Amino acid sequence: MPNRLASATSPYLLQHADNPVDWWEWGPDAFEEARRRNVPVLLSVGYAACHWCHVMAHESFEDAATAAYLNERFVSVKVDREERPDVDAVYMNATQAMTGHGGWPMTCVLDHEGTPFFAGTYFPDQPRHGQPSFRQLLTALSEAWVSRGEEVAASASKIRAHLQQSMRMPPGVFSADTLDTAVTTLAAEFDQVNGGFGTAPKFPPSMVLSFLHLRSDATSRTMLDATCQAMARGGIYDQLGGGFARYAVDHQWVVPHFEKMLYDNAQLLGVYSRWGGQLGERVARETADFLLRELRTDQGGFASALDADTEGEEGRFYVWTPQQLLDVLDADDADWAVSLFEVTGTFEHGSSTLQLLRDPDDWSRFDAVRSALLAARDLRTRPARDDKVVAAWNGLAITGLCEAGTLFANPGYVEAAVRAGELLVDLHVVDGRLRRVSRDGKVGRHEGVLEDYGCVASGFLSLLQATGDVGWLERAQALLDVALAHFRADDGGFHDTADFAEALVARPREFSDNASPCGQSAMVHALSTYAALTGAGDYRSAAEQARDALAQLAQRAPRFAGWTLAAAQVMSEGPVEIAVVGRPGEARDVLELAARRRPGAVVVVGEPGASALPLLVGRSEVDGRPAAYVCRNLVCERPVTSL
Repeated sequence: MPNRLASATSPYLLQHADNPVDWWEWGPDAFEEARRRNVPVLLSVGYAACHWCHVMAHESFEDAATAAYLNERFVSVKVDREERPDVDAVYMNATQAMTGHGGWPMTCVLDHEGTPFFAGTYFPDQPRHGQPSFRQLLTALSEAWVSRGEEVAASASKIRAHLQQSMRMPPGVFSADTLDTAVTTLAAEFDQVNGGFGTAPKFPPSMVLSFLHLRSDATSRTMLDATCQAMARGGIYDQLGGGFARYAVDHQWVVPHFEKMLYDNAQLLGVYSRWGGQLGERVARETADFLLRELRTDQGGFASALDADTEGEEGRFYVWTPQQLLDVLDADDADWAVSLFEVTGTFEHGSSTLQLLRDPDDWSRFDAVRSALLAARDLRTRPARDDKVVAAWNGLAITGLCEAGTLFANPGYVEAAVRAGELLVDLHVVDGRLRRVSRDGKVGRHEGVLEDYGCVASGFLSLLQATGDVGWLERAQALLDVALAHFRADDGGFHDTADFAEALVARPREFSDNASPCGQSAMVHALSTYAALTGAGDYRSAAEQARDALAQLAQRAPRFAGWTLAAAQVMSEGPVEIAVVGRPGEARDVLELAARRRPGAVVVVGEPGASALPLLVGRSEVDGRPAAYVCRNLVCERPVTSL
């Protein structure tokens, strides 16, 4: 019989709607029930594409005996971390403080005020490697709640104090030295053999790569080139269908954790579009096509993720054996593909992920083989899709598609970005405020968090630059004004939740980027871009204050401040504003492409006298020829008519 989750909008929660566990959604009713029964709250946080979430669900939450114990001794609350990033952030902070690590599924036990007194991640159904089983853990926690209440209260009090303190960081100041030092620190952590940073598991460092692309020094270029090459040629990249997996489990990018996330692919689409060259353009186009083919929803937005598992096996959809290649191709092509794609048993049970460590000697043959294998793969059972539309990640996708569309003169990409933007305006903006998620054309009830406002505002500003439609500027300003009025912190930075949002045990405030930009770094980009387009000094000042609130982290741990560093690098140079003015045609197209290839530049294009945008007002052609105006703070150099 379905539980309370049957009416949820989150695909992750719906995965648990038939569990024997009497799940509640996060909210005051669950805590009131815990008070009434005088039992603790068990909080389980995950997301739909999470492999280990599926494992724990199968082992424990689908088990009748475990569910009966949970139902008797706890009030169980299930949260989709992608739908409620604020809840996830608070309790992940607690989990990392209490255990030294984090991850999903996340398992916390809370008192009636929402304060955790125990936290962890995955727990097996049987004792393993000195770790208790989930059932043993539940028994110990229930007994502690009943018989050692004072200890529980003292532990919760300490964690509450830690959580509230951890949301603060003294501001600093960005300088040229800060940016140079960040490069030096990154170089010390750089894997000179395999690209990327650190050891396994390796995540695509999308935002750090964006920072490195803005730099002119050789060290930055070396790290950028090596990492982009290694990821594009490794198993983390889908060599048949395009798009990147969430991370590699090894340090050589060979075997991915196979889930494919919108936020990764949206950002890497922009990275590879800007990186360019034959490999960069091919990967960018394939990634854009993947987004449109596999993640686009009927409403024009983009779904959150594709699962890692099919038919109960991780990666089954993506891996190949030599025999499976031979089943699709003739013997010569199969042998060629085995060699080209490194089908040497790199994964499990003799199967392999596909790599492309060298270019094929015959691109026509490669295209034919790739098409045949992709068609055969499409007949396999497909990974499940988490089809909720997350505002922030759609903002990232809009920006990536605008970059690819303008750099590669592909209007289809820009049109897809416009449609996604229209969906966010029509569905996610409710009474002037942004909602976090929608699904099947129905908006969810949860308020947007700071990253939603920052990433969507940036997406709207990208649409302005790609289309010239000034309406996108007005829509971006409306979101920025809500953020400035309701998310601002007293040090000039921002909180992750608005002052009108639900109050949690601590008001979350993330300083570091994770796999996607934190809200504060997203706001720095959006505010500084808006200021460059309009000359609005108060927005520029807000961007500078928010940037400086993140300076200490950028100095200490630049790997986790890539988007902040990218914004700071752009702001240190202006950013450069380029207005291309002229009638449509080849001459204007040449100037526009050159402008868009300038790293970090804000670019607008229009016909003389046709736009009210400050960067274009008063600009004209020169001697009847299209002209480019290179400006800073709306003060322009003499217009030029050639490269």
